[in-house]
Parts: sequence; C-alpha cells; structure tokens
Amino acid sequence: MKPASFTATFTILCIIFTLVDYDVVSCLHFSDTSHRTAMVLPLFPPKDTSVRSSPSQLSGRLLQKSPVNAQMALHDDLLINGYYTTRLWIGTPPQRFALIVDTGSTVTYVPCSTCEQCGKHQDPRFQPEMSSTYQPVKCNIDCTCDNEREQCIYERQYAEMSSSSGVLGQDVVSFGNQSELAPQRAVFGCENRETGDLYSQHADGIMGLGRGDLSIVDQLVEKHVISDSFSLCYGGMDFGGGAMVLGGIKPPADMVFTNSDPGRSPYYNIELKEIHVAGKALSLNPRVFDGNHGTVLDSGTTYAYLPEAAFEAFKSAVMKAALSLKLIEGPDPNYKDICFSGAGSNGKKLSLSPENYLFRHSKVRGAYCLGIFQNGKDATTLLGGIIVRNTLVTYDRQHEMVGFWKTNCSDLWNRLNLSPPPPSPSGLVNTNSTGSMYPTLVPTGSPGYNASGEIKVGFITFYMSLSVNHLDLNPHMTELTHLIAQELDINFSQVHLMNLSTKGNDSLIKWAIYPAGSANYMTNAAAVEIIHRLAENRVRLPDTFGSYKLFEWGIEPPPKRSGWWRSYLIVVIALSVVLIVGLSAFVGWLIWRRGKESAVPYERVESVESVVREQELQPLK
Repeated sequence: MKPASFTATFTILCIIFTLVDYDVVSCLHFSDTSHRTAMVLPLFPPKDTSVRSSPSQLSGRLLQKSPVNAQMALHDDLLINGYYTTRLWIGTPPQRFALIVDTGSTVTYVPCSTCEQCGKHQDPRFQPEMSSTYQPVKCNIDCTCDNEREQCIYERQYAEMSSSSGVLGQDVVSFGNQSELAPQRAVFGCENRETGDLYSQHADGIMGLGRGDLSIVDQLVEKHVISDSFSLCYGGMDFGGGAMVLGGIKPPADMVFTNSDPGRSPYYNIELKEIHVAGKALSLNPRVFDGNHGTVLDSGTTYAYLPEAAFEAFKSAVMKAALSLKLIEGPDPNYKDICFSGAGSNGKKLSLSPENYLFRHSKVRGAYCLGIFQNGKDATTLLGGIIVRNTLVTYDRQHEMVGFWKTNCSDLWNRLNLSPPPPSPSGLVNTNSTGSMYPTLVPTGSPGYNASGEIKVGFITFYMSLSVNHLDLNPHMTELTHLIAQELDINFSQVHLMNLSTKGNDSLIKWAIYPAGSANYMTNAAAVEIIHRLAENRVRLPDTFGSYKLFEWGIEPPPKRSGWWRSYLIVVIALSVVLIVGLSAFVGWLIWRRGKESAVPYERVESVESVVREQELQPLK
C-alpha cells in the first residue's frame, strides 16, 4: 500500500474542555495517506469513507494456505496496571502466562524455574523439565552464547532501568481457544534474572511484538502461518481489557492509514505533522517530530512523551486555553503533573473524553491530569497506549502502514463481524504442574462462560487454597470475606463460606457468590465479570494470608421450587388475604360500635361518694 500523491491530516487525539462560553480543543495530527478529508479521533467519526488505497505490493513471505489469525483477549488496565496483558500457554502440557503486549520489544520471555532473581508474579514460573516438547536453543553463530558456549542467551534493558536476561528455549506456544491458529513451536526467553519494574510487576513477562527475528510475529510469519500483520485494541477508561489479533484482518472501510517506514527505526513509527490546541496549530516545525527515532507507537509505554520544544509549546497553549479551570498539584509530589479541577464550580461544566490523553487524579475527586509529558532531552516522540485507547490499531507490516479506527474495543469481535468460538463452560484443565495438592484452573481463552443471555446463574462457587495455619486463619475469616468482596467488586453480603477443611498447614475453603439483594439469579454480565476475575487470578490478598490459589470455579442454576412449594405458597397467600380481610372487618365493627356509644347522652353523676372516689384516683401533686 503506497502513499497517495496528496497529504492530508487526521486527528488521533482531541482534548475538549466544554465550558459555558467556549470549547478548548487539543489535537494531534498525522499524515493520512488514504483520505482527503480530516478524520477526528476519538470523538468524531470520519466524514469520507469513499477513498481507500488498495494493497499494490506483495510481501516476499507468502502464505502456504489460507491465512488464519489468532484472536486473543487483552486484560488489565493501562492506567491502573501500567500495561495490558494477554495469555499465552507454553509447553506440553501447557503452562499459562500473563504477558505484557509490547510493540517496543522483540523478545517474548517468562520467568524460568531456575531463575536466581525473579519477582513474585501472577503465575508459577515456567518449568522446562515438566514440558515434553521443550528444547534449549544451542549455541550457534547467529546468537549470543553463554560462557560455556552451550546455549543461546538474551539480554534486554529498558529506558526505566529495568532489565531481563536468560537463556533461549523452544517449545510449543498456544494462543487460546479464540484462535484459529494452531499451536506453533517458537523461540522464547526463559528468564534467569530480572530487575526494576520487571521484577516488581504483577504480569509474568513480555510478549515481544516488535520487528526482529525473535519477535513472536516474525516467527509466525516466517512459518507462513499468518500474514505479516497484527492488531491491538485497548479498552477505554473504567473498562480496561480489549482485544488482539495476530495475523491479518479485513480493515474497516473507514480505517485511516499512515506510513510506517521500517528503515527509519526498528520501532513502529508514524508521520506526525502537527499539534492543534484550541483549534490553532502550534507554531512548530514538523521536523521537531522527526528527531532520533521519529514518532514511535509503543504499546508497552503508558503515556505520551513529546520532544522538549513541542512539549513546551503544547503546555503553554493548554495552560492559556484552560484559564477557567483550577490548576492543582499532581498526585505524586516527585512529578510536575499538569492537573485541573473545579470544573463544577461557578456554574460551569467540564465535558471531557479523557481516555486518550488524561488520567484521573488519585487524590482529588473529579480532577484529571494530562497524560502527555516531556521526553527528557530525547528528540523522539513517543506515543504510548493512552493515545490509542478504544482505537483499533492495525500494524500492517507487509505494506509498511499503520491503521487507526475508533471503536469500542470491548465489543471488537462483533464490530468486525468476527465470531470467536465460545469458551468451554468447564474451563478446568489440570495441566499447569505447580506441585500443588489441589487442581489448578487453566482457562483456555476468555472466561469459561457463555454469556448469551440464555443461562441463569443462581450462584458461583470456587475454591481457595491457603498455606496458613488453621488457628491463625479463623480470627481473620471476616476480614478475608471482606477482601474477596472488595476484589470481586461485589457486596460483602454476597460472599458466603460453604466449607473449610485443613490438612497440616494447608487450608481449603469453598466459597459461594450469590446474587445481590433479594434477586433469584445473577445477570450474565455480573456473572461473567466475577468469573473473569476468578479465572484470571485477579483477586489479590495481603501477605498476612500467605501463599494462596483460586481454582475450580463453577456456576449453579437458581434453585428450583417444587410443586409442593408452589402449593404451599398459594395457601400462605390465601390465608394472608383472609386474615387481612377479617382484621379489616373487625376494625370496622369496632369503629362502628364506638360511634354508637358516643351517640348516647351523657348523664352527670350526683353521688358525693362517687365524686370523692373520683378525686381519690387523681395523681398526687
């Protein structure tokens, strides 16, 4: 796909402060090679959908058969976790891992069981000895070798001073049951050491989607099993999650493309032309966005970072245009965040679409901070995930293009007319060998539940294993119940303890989650959300509860009432009606009788004795 002979702009980021008297708009513009009119994202749809460039060149990597793709769910939240993750299964039997999707990395790696310096992450470490299909990558001229020159090794360092290093291995990689793509052998890193954020993060490792021989995308393309393309769609604020596709998809008619020159840098770069604030272009030379690596899309970076000159101009324009808002300090005193509040005062209304450029102030309710910062002294323009939330981004590497399409990423499959197979309701596969005395839940895709609206969920059950003494656990059961309710985002009254058993220092608890209030069953949406959190191990407990694991969740239908119960209910209702009618009649009779008595003339009592006795009955004063 080649650029057209004209250059237009499309807006990928808009900030709108809708006040009483005026609008403040901030927009980023990119070179658009397929449309003549402006496309505004994320707030407005494109106006021109009639012009599209068609692929005109073929990659040298041709598929041996009809193209397939791997449809995969994304999890977590960009601003809460700092990243989005997907699930990969490695080995035979498969071992599951939560990996950060990172277009700025070229290696996929997970912690190895032999790791000498690895943090505590979401899933157990990879155990090569437990996989019948694992093979180390032996030392060769195309790789860096260990000191013994026996095995290939890798090492990666990142800008935030974190690092990962280990050995390279090869094994079967599975992509979940939403994938048309069968499991494939691939090379990945088995970590022996990690530092910085990689050590402390909850996610297990990185899924490298960048350009390079070790990239999972490059490996699948070299095997001729997918076309040279992949897509990411990050969920919006308050939703998180999203979707990912390895391989090509049919682009929507109104998707807008821009050039991405692999010769420009090893990263996915695009052509940023200008920034508009309050409807006016900043007085900047377009070359300011072309320094160092140019303008780079990096899914593993949270925010956006501009070169110094561009950021200062942008900051000055935003501050000038937002005079009606109150400038406040950011949540972290170590950073000079630009934050605004007070939108509801003085009769003014602040209307924002914050998901693509703002993050919530963690200490001031209703306040927001700009998620766009200065990139130090680096001339690179770095656009992180916040810029493209609720935007389908297609990295069409075959045609050296990147496409953007504003959409609801939580509903991407339906919007693309893709129907991933529903996951199995059982979802229980005892394949992740962790040495635990209890079975382990290994879901094979998104949560194992068919939310078609046809199933009524009475309650949800799951097991929790804890490595803590039973006597130490008993005083904290109420606290544990509250924590579970908090992590599942439900009411405390919905969490019920079903059973508690112990074996040495191990405790096994069966829990049940019931519908809220007096409801007889849960909505599908509520049930899916609870199961999603359980299946993806998103319940986090403090260290006082020791090591723990959630597994073997199940759903139960609402209790069925027998014919006897229905008959009994009818009798109770009938008796209640008779009793109410009888009481009403009796009260009516009493009122009628009182009225009759009050109609009789009152006769004074002349007896002195009676008067004296009446006086004796008066209270003492």
